[in-house]
Amino acid sequence: MVKKQSSSKQKPSKPKQSASTSETSTALDRVPQLSPKEQQRLLDIFSQAFGQVLSAENFAGLLQEIKQALYNRDFATAFGREDYLEAYAARWSPTRALAYASAFLHIKDHIISNVVTTPDPGSGDGGSLKMLCVGGCAAEQLAFASYLHETSYTGRLTLLDSAPWCKVVSHLQSGITSAPALSKYASAATKSSNVALLDPAALSVNFVQEDVLALDQKQLVELAGTEPLLVTLLFTLNELYTYGGLAKTTKLLRQLGQALPNGSLLLVVDSPGSYSEVAVGQEKKRYPMAWLLDHTLQETKDIEYSWKKLESHDSIWFRLPEGLVYPIPLENMRYQMHLYRLLQTPS
Repeated sequence: MVKKQSSSKQKPSKPKQSASTSETSTALDRVPQLSPKEQQRLLDIFSQAFGQVLSAENFAGLLQEIKQALYNRDFATAFGREDYLEAYAARWSPTRALAYASAFLHIKDHIISNVVTTPDPGSGDGGSLKMLCVGGCAAEQLAFASYLHETSYTGRLTLLDSAPWCKVVSHLQSGITSAPALSKYASAATKSSNVALLDPAALSVNFVQEDVLALDQKQLVELAGTEPLLVTLLFTLNELYTYGGLAKTTKLLRQLGQALPNGSLLLVVDSPGSYSEVAVGQEKKRYPMAWLLDHTLQETKDIEYSWKKLESHDSIWFRLPEGLVYPIPLENMRYQMHLYRLLQTPS
């Protein structure tokens, strides 16, 4: 979660759906998914990383306290304690991790052609990929690891959030880079095929506990580095608009255009439809999050850079396949997704 701040009174002009937006925004009923076996593998990592949390007597009570804090818009409480974050990760992150892994597969061609660093010919190494995740941690971390596993890339992941996710990140990283625990009665064949999702050298993770809206452009440049990368706002942008304010969130999006290396990708995933409408100003007039995003990235002119929209889908269903096993019930989910590429103007 990102730190929430008071809403700005700045108002945008009345939303008008542009031709480019209406022509490229679609609804998808199905996107590429991991095989059920690989989805189960990711769920097993969650199960083992948070086994004690899931089986704790106070697990249901913790979830109720988190939900009550979220209902009260008390995000400092909901995401301010490590035990709350572990419970949140165990309950709500597994489905999102599977959905994000599916989204990464859906935009695979864009990732390969824009932000994968290819090695020297003959080196024998695969490509490498860097991702900066703004807001959230657990689901994004495992989805990124899954994508590296599917593509045989190495990766560098920076997780940026104001909540103390460090312990959760450590648990998941251990689960990602360690072979699953087996019964002492496991067969020799099972033992020989029991390997970690990733080798420890394949994924480096850096967690930065900061409020993204409080960072200046210099700090964003340091986080992004000099090579094109994938930047994600996964179920984060709507919260930034709603609780951080229109002005500060708009400023952040414009800073990204100036701070990120040329060719970088920006992936935005959030709740669909009216769930992602932002109330602005004293009159609380509601604007679609996707329109505010488009207005900032594409309709605001800047001589230094522009954003090209590569994908836009206002509704995508992620449905869990039959037969997956997890200690508690999980649900299908629906989301909207938008992908942009940064084009900087040569000086």
